[in-house]
Amino acid sequence: MGRSAASAADIVTKQRDFFYSDTEEPHVLRRGEILKKHPEIKGLMVYEWKTKYIVAGTVALQVFMAWLTLEWRWPAFLAALYIVGATANHSLFLAVHELAHNLGAKSIAGNKLISMMANLPIGIPYAINFKPYHMEHHRYQGQDGIDTDIPTKLEGWLLCDSANGYVDRTARKAIFMFFQIFAYALRPMCIKPTLVPLDGWMLLNYIIQFSFDGLMVHIFGWEVLAYFLGSTFFAGSIHPTAGHFIAEHYVFEGKTETYSYYGPLNRFAYNVGYHNEHHDFPNIAWSNLPKVKEIAPEYYDNLPQCKSWFGSLMKYIFDDSISPYSRVKRQNKRD
Repeated sequence: MGRSAASAADIVTKQRDFFYSDTEEPHVLRRGEILKKHPEIKGLMVYEWKTKYIVAGTVALQVFMAWLTLEWRWPAFLAALYIVGATANHSLFLAVHELAHNLGAKSIAGNKLISMMANLPIGIPYAINFKPYHMEHHRYQGQDGIDTDIPTKLEGWLLCDSANGYVDRTARKAIFMFFQIFAYALRPMCIKPTLVPLDGWMLLNYIIQFSFDGLMVHIFGWEVLAYFLGSTFFAGSIHPTAGHFIAEHYVFEGKTETYSYYGPLNRFAYNVGYHNEHHDFPNIAWSNLPKVKEIAPEYYDNLPQCKSWFGSLMKYIFDDSISPYSRVKRQNKRD
């Protein structure tokens, strides 16, 4: 089996602190081994032409739902937000993720334009800003001060260190999970505010997004933004699809730092559950990630897996051994 994580001897666990590793992140090592043994995997490194049509269909669904729910009463409206809106917008989050890897079109410009289309029902422009932070996450997984996917010490202090007992910690984690979209969106800008340059692409993203928002308000009224922004909020809250934020890299078993999920929610999530496969081969599109596992099962079948994204959310909230500190950190190699 390929190396899945740093060995226990290489990682030191400190109370109320992160896991620390002196080894290379596991995906570089495994990628080299797999390509040496299965060079045919290189044939999977192509863009997926279907992505733009799935994105267009999801955007159309959200515009339709925003119109359909305009006069619904609050219980039905909230149910539509949570079941349809949040699932659709989370799918669009992951379309933006896929397009950040340039896997939806031949050209970089084509991928950026499709990502701006995916951004539309989300309500807030972020498609262009997302890419630089996410590329850092792949290149420098776990590196302190670079990988902004890692929770901050402040988050650890707020949720755990300053809490008074299990009930207090559990309540704080539950509240944090309910509002986690804000941490996910704001943490990168707080840690590395200058990473994303103000360029023409960012300006275009803002112009297109706010023009779309204004057009929707002009046609349907301000209530339409409640649907779009509400969908975005619940997409990053305590929602089954949002479980992948926790399931992917929190240390749930041993010292393993990346987990794959092979369940049915991948159908709504561009196969992001195949997360070990994605980190091993970030230049392979969502539709081919299951083929990576089929070609090289000896590297994936015996790795610890996530069985349920929603279960991961619940474990994070109620299991006192899981916290913002349940992540592997590495020394910043730029220091």
